[in-house]
Amino acid sequence: MQINENILILDFGSQYTQIIARKVRENGVFAEIKPFDISEEEFRTINPNGLILSGGPSSVYADDAPKPTIDVFNVGVPVLGICYGLQLIAYNLDGKVDSAAHREYGRAELIIDKNDDLFKDVPQNTNVWMSHGDALVEPPKGFEVIGHSGNSPICAVRSKERQIYGVQFHPEVHHSDDGKQILNNFIRTICGCEEEWNASHYIDNAVKEIREQVGSDKVLCALSGGVDSTVLAALLHKAIGPQLHCLHVDSGLMRTDESKMIMDLFNDSFDISIDLIDGEDTFIGRLDGVSDPEKKRKIIGKSFIDIFEVAAKKHGNVKWLAQGTLYPDVIESVSTRGPSATIKSHHNVGGLPEKMNMKLLEPFRELFKDEVRAVGRELGVPDWFVARHPFPGPGLAIRVLGGLSSEKLAILRKADDIYLDEIRKAGLYDDIWQAFAVLLPVKSVGVMGDERTYEYTCALRAVTSVDGMTADWFHMPYEVLAKMSNRIINEVRGINRVVYVITSKPPGTIEWE
Repeated sequence: MQINENILILDFGSQYTQIIARKVRENGVFAEIKPFDISEEEFRTINPNGLILSGGPSSVYADDAPKPTIDVFNVGVPVLGICYGLQLIAYNLDGKVDSAAHREYGRAELIIDKNDDLFKDVPQNTNVWMSHGDALVEPPKGFEVIGHSGNSPICAVRSKERQIYGVQFHPEVHHSDDGKQILNNFIRTICGCEEEWNASHYIDNAVKEIREQVGSDKVLCALSGGVDSTVLAALLHKAIGPQLHCLHVDSGLMRTDESKMIMDLFNDSFDISIDLIDGEDTFIGRLDGVSDPEKKRKIIGKSFIDIFEVAAKKHGNVKWLAQGTLYPDVIESVSTRGPSATIKSHHNVGGLPEKMNMKLLEPFRELFKDEVRAVGRELGVPDWFVARHPFPGPGLAIRVLGGLSSEKLAILRKADDIYLDEIRKAGLYDDIWQAFAVLLPVKSVGVMGDERTYEYTCALRAVTSVDGMTADWFHMPYEVLAKMSNRIINEVRGINRVVYVITSKPPGTIEWE
């Protein structure tokens, strides 16, 4: 992507690394994440205006501690070290880090000692989020302390001459009250970046790059029914017009009337070629009785590709398959950017077969969900659709835990429909980032009409989030929960118990599989 100004983030394994990128982008400057061991050649190719060293779980003294392969402190651009990044600064520049220091986790009060540049326009006392074991006990020569806390006498340091800054806390997380301002000070005041990253700028760049990458080839766009693939179709149509063919597969894993809604949307709102394929027998036949989550995703990925490749021949040997893969999908599926663990594969990332007859086109691979929504609005996708909750490509298959069957899908589909209907009636839909029902492989005894029942348990999930990387459970009003539970138990044959999920992410994921 052609970006004049950008911030490079080196990932040392922090669970918050992706949030740093999103927060920088919220300030109107593009940021991208690369592994801590980036090569000198790739660094020069990116040519960043500033460098951020992420946090991480390691101690700088550990034998296997991640260390950059290039001299990040003499690359000619300002550097900000966060948590582990701060300790790395001290370790490499002859400061002192104490692995036996007082550990600090959670909210803390930062007292600012120097309120210019990095802490410009930040209150002298501000709440920040700590998450560290090692701590800096002596800054490197030429560095001055610019902030401290009750447990960290050295909480922030700088060398104005070398333009190197370090903070012990995490300014990127929501719990750091003025974290966004601190990051803004680094990228604007210190790095000198101007605001140029927004939806309009992204579209202009993406259209140009898509045209260059695709040339005169035809592109098949897979429409799952979610926001991402729909916005992608609108972007591709703007870029290559009649070279684009959209395909929606009714896999039998969709919600109630989902496929009809998608076809109506495209017929009413866009002048885009779209085909509807009934793939229910293929998907349900291959998934029948499969209970392992990863196997489900692999089967779904292969089934989609099998259908897409047949469709590609129909449209004259299509060369490209376009998907609405997002940054969080990539991060959770493939650990390529730092010493972080793979959480699960997504059907359109880790779930694809190794060999395909089409090349992948994924323009949203570096975008977060909120950025895709902004792109959709800029492209004229109806707001009622852009604001929809995320819906996974594998559909309801990953919301029926355990062995899959048509009967279980039908039970879940009806329960999910009731759940979302009650959320809308209560006026809560827009307050929730994602909500859905899950059918658990657990049966329990109940009493209905003076008779004993032995039926499934339905779990209701609702979270608040911005990008899906972290999420908190939504505090659903009790009276609304009561209506949902009552309707599901009375209207859905096969369910006699309803529970509400109060697990945040982390430690849980948003989806159950």
